[in-house]
Amino acid sequence: MPIRAVPFIPEISLHLAHPGSGLRRLAEGRIDPPPPYWAWVWGGGAALARYVLDNPATVAGRRVLDLGAGSGIVGIAAAKAGARAVIASEVDPDGRAVLALNAIANGVAFEAIVGDVMAASPPPADLVLVGDLFYAPEVAARTMAFLDRCLEAGIEVLIGDPHRAWLPRERLRLIADFAAPDFGDAAGTAASACAVFAFEAG
Repeated sequence: MPIRAVPFIPEISLHLAHPGSGLRRLAEGRIDPPPPYWAWVWGGGAALARYVLDNPATVAGRRVLDLGAGSGIVGIAAAKAGARAVIASEVDPDGRAVLALNAIANGVAFEAIVGDVMAASPPPADLVLVGDLFYAPEVAARTMAFLDRCLEAGIEVLIGDPHRAWLPRERLRLIADFAAPDFGDAAGTAASACAVFAFEAG
């Protein structure tokens, strides 16, 4: 498959909660609520969503797990591209509430919206889509262990990431390159180099 470098965020027409949506009120009255990471589109998730929308055969007719779903952009793209079912997994309870709202806003439905799935065997799926879960060493190690169990169960894994430090490069096969803004990038910042990879057995 040819590698492409294209700016693509303007071409994704999905409706997502964002920092100005007012959904921060979900955390009112709680002590030390987690940061609302679900309120931003991260670079790896954006690249993965663009790839799925451009290559619908990747998900068509398949059961898909969106791992670390955040805003839901990847799962929503999979649903729009013809996935038979999408399970969205997100550890933040506020994020799970927003996932349901984002799915409704985009005219799709998740089969289930669940919390942490990485401590157990993978749920029934044909494909796991992973955006931006290699941002810290402990999260990366836990994610790798879960993805290895997915491969052992015969589940395909695709990863979207802007080349973060804890990405397991020796286990990845590059599928596509994109340019996209990433989480935390200031307005007007040049787009980051993001990529979609297949995760392969060690």
